[in-house]
Amino acid sequence: MASMNEFGNNLYTGKTSFPFVAKRRVWFIIAIVLVAGSVLVPFLRPVEFSIEFTGGSQFTVVAPASTDQTKATEAVQSVVPESTAKVAIVGGTDVRVQTSQMTQSETLAVADALAEAYDVDPAEVTSSFIGPAWGANVTRQSLWGLAIFLALTFLILAIYFRTWKMSAAAIIGLLDVLVITVGVYALAGFEISPAAVIGFLTILAYSLYDTTVVFDKIRENTTEDGENSARTFGESVNLAVNQTLVRSINTSIVAALPVGAILFIGAFWLGAETLTDISLSIFVGIIVATYSTLFVAAPLYSLFREREPQIVERDGRVLELRERAAVDA
Repeated sequence: MASMNEFGNNLYTGKTSFPFVAKRRVWFIIAIVLVAGSVLVPFLRPVEFSIEFTGGSQFTVVAPASTDQTKATEAVQSVVPESTAKVAIVGGTDVRVQTSQMTQSETLAVADALAEAYDVDPAEVTSSFIGPAWGANVTRQSLWGLAIFLALTFLILAIYFRTWKMSAAAIIGLLDVLVITVGVYALAGFEISPAAVIGFLTILAYSLYDTTVVFDKIRENTTEDGENSARTFGESVNLAVNQTLVRSINTSIVAALPVGAILFIGAFWLGAETLTDISLSIFVGIIVATYSTLFVAAPLYSLFREREPQIVERDGRVLELRERAAVDA
């Protein structure tokens, strides 16, 4: 415990320092590669959207004697040969079948075929229908929700920190989190569902919280240093990130552990897909959000500010005094 406390104290005083700002080119290249890889995921493995977005028919066979998925596919194609069935086991006991949109007569016929295939009473097969208009509305509302969230985030951060450059760095960090999280989510083969969208918005809020805490420390350091600072602007930013490093890691671990437990229980024990959708997006997002704040948002803000004439002049004086002190020594 003492060594961990000493490590945290060394980070806070600057005795131990990780080069978040000095090595920002490396971190930016890694971030670009991760984002580019996430963007390319749909070309390698098409992103699957849930029926709430695409529309279609859904059937659930309750507690059949067998959960053989081929029976569902054959039952659907026996009624509508051109239809593609997406079959999944729900809760470990029920069979869920999703298809493209069907007419009312086709829906009734498929329900009867599923009951016969799984040897259950027709009343044990439930069906529902989601029209294309409803799915399009869900998609539109999700995009609007994301756009409003980002716009309000930019405005509130600009007012709070009194500079748009912090807002811009924070928004780029949020987009980095969103793209990579969606890429990992799609690569895992999970459908993008309304529950997943809720998870994405949740991790954006978490990322925003983490970024705000780090940026608040950055503002404190760069403001208190003033003209008499012995550090350059980039060094002050780097010190702030190191001072909040232990807090960021601890917060991420504390947040990720219960979400990971929910993910494991939801996916492998209960078979609850809604829990799995939300927990996977949040679990991945928490990890990516911590990385993005430390390696993307903070170094990017330093890059935005270092070219300002006033900061260039001050950094020049700091480096000049440092060189003179080295020569005198």
